Amino acid sequence: MPGANLTRVEAEERAGVVAGPIHYAVDLDLTVGAKDFGSVATITFGAKPGATTFLDLIADEVSEVTLNGKALDPSAVFADNRIELAGLAETNEVTVKALCRYSNTGEGLHRSVDPSDGNVYLYSQFEVPDARRVYAVFDQPDLKATFDFAVTAAKSWLVTSNMPVASVTDLDAVTAEGTLGDHEAETTKRWVFETTPKMSSYLTAICAGPYAEWHTEYANEDGRTVPMAQYCRQSLAEAFAKDVDYLFDITKKGFAFYAKTWGVPYPYAKFDQIYVPEYNAGAMENIGMVTIRDQYVFQSKVTDALAERRVVTVLHELAHMWFGDLVTMKWWNDLWLNESFAEFTSTLATAEATEWHDAWATFSSGEKSWALRQDQLPTTHPIVAPINDLHDTEVNFDGITYAKGASVLKQLVAYVGRDKFFEGINHYLNKHAYSNATLADLLHELELSSGRDLKAWSAQWLEESGINTIAADVATDADGVITELKLTQTAPQDHPVLRAHRLAIGFYDEDPATGKIVRTDRIELDVDGETTIVTEAAGRKRPAVILINDDDLTYTKIRLDVASLDYAVKNLYRFDDALARSVIWLSLWDMTRDGEFEASRFVALSLKALGTETESTTFRYALAQISTTAHHYVAPARRDVTLSSVAAGLWTLAAEAEPGSDQQFQLVTAYLGYGTEEDETFAHHAEGLLDDFVRFKGLEIDNNFRWTIISALANTNNIDVDGINAELAKKETTENREFALGARAAIATAEAKAWAWDEALHNGDLTNMQLEAIARGFAATPRPDLAEPYAAKYFETVDWIWKNRTYHMAEALLNGLYPIYADPETLTRLGDQWLEEHQDADRALRRIIIENVASSHRTLKVRKYNEK
Repeated sequence: MPGANLTRVEAEERAGVVAGPIHYAVDLDLTVGAKDFGSVATITFGAKPGATTFLDLIADEVSEVTLNGKALDPSAVFADNRIELAGLAETNEVTVKALCRYSNTGEGLHRSVDPSDGNVYLYSQFEVPDARRVYAVFDQPDLKATFDFAVTAAKSWLVTSNMPVASVTDLDAVTAEGTLGDHEAETTKRWVFETTPKMSSYLTAICAGPYAEWHTEYANEDGRTVPMAQYCRQSLAEAFAKDVDYLFDITKKGFAFYAKTWGVPYPYAKFDQIYVPEYNAGAMENIGMVTIRDQYVFQSKVTDALAERRVVTVLHELAHMWFGDLVTMKWWNDLWLNESFAEFTSTLATAEATEWHDAWATFSSGEKSWALRQDQLPTTHPIVAPINDLHDTEVNFDGITYAKGASVLKQLVAYVGRDKFFEGINHYLNKHAYSNATLADLLHELELSSGRDLKAWSAQWLEESGINTIAADVATDADGVITELKLTQTAPQDHPVLRAHRLAIGFYDEDPATGKIVRTDRIELDVDGETTIVTEAAGRKRPAVILINDDDLTYTKIRLDVASLDYAVKNLYRFDDALARSVIWLSLWDMTRDGEFEASRFVALSLKALGTETESTTFRYALAQISTTAHHYVAPARRDVTLSSVAAGLWTLAAEAEPGSDQQFQLVTAYLGYGTEEDETFAHHAEGLLDDFVRFKGLEIDNNFRWTIISALANTNNIDVDGINAELAKKETTENREFALGARAAIATAEAKAWAWDEALHNGDLTNMQLEAIARGFAATPRPDLAEPYAAKYFETVDWIWKNRTYHMAEALLNGLYPIYADPETLTRLGDQWLEEHQDADRALRRIIIENVASSHRTLKVRKYNEK
């Protein structure tokens, strides 16, 4: 058997053998030590008599397998992470007893020890299917089942799962050595949970530990009272307590918004949100118990962008309770249905049901830019991606699946109408509740509700790769009256598909009373084919700016006409609408990345616009785009001057910003990324901020910001390992350990980089977050002389990483250790050579390498443009 990488064909074959109803009784023993836990799973299911199939299980040891009352030899039936089940009856019962391993990689059942108090915390993460790391299971989304969970755990712990607790029983047994870390052993409890509704295995969940807890309830629209809870580590409880009521309120607003919008009340027995450490994703939509990364527990000041993102994340996972959980994809090729819908509706809910009314500007600046970048890589794929196996799925949690999909759903809403769209969603959810569905099922309901034929729309938007560009050309008469406004749509050569778009065109002019640039007119129309004449524009006075895709209704690259572009570049900071600014800024960034707009000009206009920008995510992405442009896209001969100019500009803007504002915080943080070892002024500023002899009014140097400064000092060799360790000794927490490792890896010496490289590759005791911190620090120093020696080493090490690490850790290493500041000529030469020599490598591995090398190819292309 080929093992852990389940293929679509194998899943279809298994689904053809295994029949419902399927039921699991899972009994976990979390008291047997620090390395492993006990797992007993009893599965009842139907099957074709005489057929053979298999269970998935990743375990250190399988001690018992009993099928229909007959004991099987584990050594004979358990191999390659599968348990063979032969000679099946019409009705079957199989019991598997195993010893499974805790992970420190965020996969399966993750075990984390908080250094601040020694407490041990466990949480599960099963997507893409890793329930098999905890119990024997048919681990594919279309084999839905009911589950009964029972867990034995330390007496001082609480245990949560998808359903409410049915009973808790005190036991005399004592925890084994190591179970509680350095804490003394204690007696135990057995927790039994109510039976789940029919659900997919990847949505099951278990969390255990001495979590702090808060409770409330929601008056559900179907008349039930839904218990709600939030949990976090004890060391974060004081910080989290400040936000608990706010987050309960956001969640309740989400319940109400979703129930009203698609007419289906929240369907499950409870709703918990548990903030967990060392989490790979943002959050996970386990039915009735969402797990969320505890970086969203804010102990230090964060940007407004991150505070808003927390709200979107909460509402994203809540949306999954309906879309993804209640109705689930049959196979991972429809993963986008889960993620795109949750991303679209969570943004909609954020904009309309919370105080974050500019959420669509946030989406445009953040998610849309992610989508555009992903869609212009050689690895771009249709939204409905071809998923042949689990590795294909793992690399498809990307900007196409989330951001492009959500953008296209926004376009679909504009195309069919909002009311008709959600009427179709209501029918879809009710028709397929507690079962599985496909894209065809969704489109069928939307066609019925809207009266539109969506087959051609789906073929263009969901089943083809790439992004279009729509350019404007304007003709006027001598009096400045528009005689013709022509839109020209093009497609990339590799993906020559022209699409039907529903979009808006905005006319923008200066408001004499305020000096702001405001919208004075708007035309909404269908654009299809290569050329569209906007007949409604003829006869109207030409405005200062004609903005294609006003309100960001469709998914496309835009190119403004010459006059509009020139005016927008000079006056971007004066536009009063956050979404309009974002659409224009993103277009200018896209032109810069395409080598159509001068890098130094983009840097200058962006710095100017930052002086008045108020939307936090737009601000954040603009700072990142300035950094990429200054470090990578400007001509090498002008790079040092540009970087010095940006640093000076950021420091000046920070000094002028409102004290204590989000802008001030982001500007100072960004400035700290521009230091060099020779820059005495930078060292004075950074050390002064740390030691309180350089001050910005209203800027608090809290824990996380101290570590931002320390990392900047490390990156310029103004602090050494002893200094970093001394800082960590002041307050050793999970987060500060990660900060310290990252800072040590960022030290700008060959010795520090060699240490970081070796630690990341060979220290198996590192948690997922520690490994990522080291990899980030390793690659963060913008010095080609330190990065260049690792160009060849990187490609020599790729195969070893892929062979010896789990997928998530391999991905973190291969992306994090890519020496982006090495000579792009070297990186592209070596990368192209590796790809040529590894044409038969796993598709997922090749994709990671292709995307990294593509970034270096783009750098070369854009640099050459800017050298002219």
